[in-house]
Amino acid sequence: MTRGPYLEEIKHLENWCQENLLQNVSKTKELIVDCSKKQEWHYQPVRINGTTLERVDSFGYLGLHISQDLSWSRHTNSLAKKACQRLYHLRCLRDFRLPSKVLWNVYTCTIESIFMGNITVWFGNCTKQDRQALQRVVHSAERITHSELPDLQTIYYKWCQTKARRIVKDPTHHNNRLFSLLSFPRSQYLML
Repeated sequence: MTRGPYLEEIKHLENWCQENLLQNVSKTKELIVDCSKKQEWHYQPVRINGTTLERVDSFGYLGLHISQDLSWSRHTNSLAKKACQRLYHLRCLRDFRLPSKVLWNVYTCTIESIFMGNITVWFGNCTKQDRQALQRVVHSAERITHSELPDLQTIYYKWCQTKARRIVKDPTHHNNRLFSLLSFPRSQYLML
């Protein structure tokens, strides 16, 4: 996108905000994702109703931390931090000598659910170091619960397969034509 279309988009955004009565401009942030390899452009700040929007390097939205360089490090760090905080509660329950099955259920509900949020979006694109940091949390939980827990790669594959099956079953879905079922004995495989 050249500077002309960029400025036009900013104008459209300003008009849209005024027409739709965007009232709380102080909570609106500007995040620029520039994938061009050219020299850095100096972008005109976005102004809505005379107020300049704050420009940020990353932003948390609907449980995802989206960064300017489209890396998932900040998001995975926040997930690991949140999961480690919840490991404390799991340790407390272990100290009360609860059965492993109860500890496993607590892990599934409180810690694994953190990882499962939008896993199909971020897991495939995060770095090896980020995956290892998250897997360390899972290994810690395994030691606490004294049971084997599914690794994140397995969870990721299961969620991707579930999403793909839903798309295949829904003929009105816009991505339905991307998948086709292959029949094999005792199982079905999806082909992209």
